[in-house]
Amino acid sequence: MATTPVSIHRNIDAAPVTEAERKMRVDLAACYRLIALNGMDDLLATHISARVPGPDEHFLINPYGLLFCQVTASNLIKVDLQGKIVSQSEYGINPAGFVIHSAIHGARPDAVCIIHTHTIAGMAVACLEEGLLPLSQKSLRFYNRIAYHDYEGKSDDLDERSRLVRDIGHKNALILRNHGLLTCGASIGRAYHAMLNLEKSCKIQLEAMQSGGKLIQLSPAVQEHAARQHDRDDVPGKNGRPDMWPALLMMLDKIDPTYRD
Repeated sequence: MATTPVSIHRNIDAAPVTEAERKMRVDLAACYRLIALNGMDDLLATHISARVPGPDEHFLINPYGLLFCQVTASNLIKVDLQGKIVSQSEYGINPAGFVIHSAIHGARPDAVCIIHTHTIAGMAVACLEEGLLPLSQKSLRFYNRIAYHDYEGKSDDLDERSRLVRDIGHKNALILRNHGLLTCGASIGRAYHAMLNLEKSCKIQLEAMQSGGKLIQLSPAVQEHAARQHDRDDVPGKNGRPDMWPALLMMLDKIDPTYRD
């Protein structure tokens, strides 16, 4: 398998941060803190990114060297799809993070936010040949709506990007086999909600399998019906469903508002 190593370099853009970018930075920093609060972080590993509003194909990602609980709006790093850091920072970025996130951002303009995790439950399900099973109401939202990408080693070769894009297609959830979980969404809140549900789905599956009891097999018709219900209800503002993101920010502001700095 041919490999092309990642090359991260700096080309500082002195352009001021717009109000739209500032809001995106606050929301992304909040997402890092929420992932940490829910025990889904992994020291310096894993990453969350968000597309910077505007015509430039830039995205924001965590500074490589800080824990998720230390990420703030101002210390997020802005990078382009070629691996050029275009914001001032003493830190670099995770090469594997660049490979995964640049691949999907480059191919999927609809993917505003991408979240990748290495949780115990997520990695355990990623190690199962059958992957995620449609067992619970949580996991049914992913019925025929989750993709799989075979393990190729650490994701630090640029060549892997084309296969990541091929495998995820137009879906918003991906299991990286033997590796972990990934979700994306049209907003940071929607990507976070998808990851929260995917993580819970993995935990429920492992608990059910470990019980030794006989698992209930739902019909394909019921599975698809439930998945379509989730498709309908997962869009904030539709069918009276409120946007949960403001409430999550209010909670964070009470716990530790420094993510906004």
